[in-house]
Amino acid sequence: MGKVSVMGTEARPSEDQAVTWDDRIGDVLPDGVVVADAEATVVYVNRRAAAILGQDIADMLGQDVRKVLPLQDSDARSWWTCTDPWNGLNIRTGHRERLLILQGGHEVLVTARYVRPGRNQPVTEVVLSLRDAESRRRAEASNAALISTVAHELRSPLTSVKGFSSTLLHRWERFTDDQKRLMLQTIEADADRVTRLITELLDISRIDAGRLQVRRQPVDVTAVVKRHIERFVASGHDRERFVLEAAPDLPETWADPDRLDQILANLMENAVRHGDGTVSLSVMPTTQNGSEAIAVTVSDQGEGIAPENYSLVFTRFWHGSRRGGTGLGLYVVRGLVEAHGGQISVGAARSGGAQFRFTLPSGAPEHLV
Repeated sequence: MGKVSVMGTEARPSEDQAVTWDDRIGDVLPDGVVVADAEATVVYVNRRAAAILGQDIADMLGQDVRKVLPLQDSDARSWWTCTDPWNGLNIRTGHRERLLILQGGHEVLVTARYVRPGRNQPVTEVVLSLRDAESRRRAEASNAALISTVAHELRSPLTSVKGFSSTLLHRWERFTDDQKRLMLQTIEADADRVTRLITELLDISRIDAGRLQVRRQPVDVTAVVKRHIERFVASGHDRERFVLEAAPDLPETWADPDRLDQILANLMENAVRHGDGTVSLSVMPTTQNGSEAIAVTVSDQGEGIAPENYSLVFTRFWHGSRRGGTGLGLYVVRGLVEAHGGQISVGAARSGGAQFRFTLPSGAPEHLV
């Protein structure tokens, strides 16, 4: 049996140790790993475990694991006394991940594996996997913020829908046709708002899980941009507010039409809502990673975005100086652009406002070529 080597520090395992631990493998793991032998002596520690525990590897090797890791449960009971891997039931193979506490109140997520040479045999190794609980806390806080945001955003339109629909049901005869039409239009607009929010949430779930799919087909990007301009004009915006510059000969572009609509609707709505003056749009050929692509830019003449916030714009819940909305739209936009193999960026427009620019690769997807 060879020596156990950890970052240049060696410790000799017991004769019946079943596994040789190699720091070349252990130090690429994202989790901390601590291994104790049949006498509860630490024989292996990887770098991640040392970082989580705030200790030097050399100081941990050869020590009693129960002193190196004085773990307690939420009731302040010693976890080692409760679990006792070496003297407990000889049929146990370990335990699932649990939140335990170190001295000083530092929380860690611990998973244990008990290694036995055979069934009902004594434990020869205890392998502990450690994760810093802080990342989970951050994830939980993010999820809590998402729930709070969604609840807040859903309450307003649903209250409106409930109020107007109830009013129409119980007092239909009291209103003129124009009044009824106005209330029904409001109900429809609020229902669309709820639908958009639910779509955003579903997209966030797919983006975070890596399951967002796009169904590409040939699209005329310039025609799509023109269609969105017409939608804004039809909803009451001045046509003169929108200026489009498009190259006459663009390379063939394959994209998911619905997703492209979603990207443009979000960027243009932001420019109209938060910007001032003219909304400038352009569709031009460009290159991306040495290959043909097209670039779409949406610029406004508003107050713009401070450069120190550029790195935050596409994160969850980011809001500019003017609050409003969920703060999720641009996070979804980035996910949709990247799902197409494109890139998106934000910067300052020549007019002084904000400019968003995204690219889409040209040509058919490889599996269709």
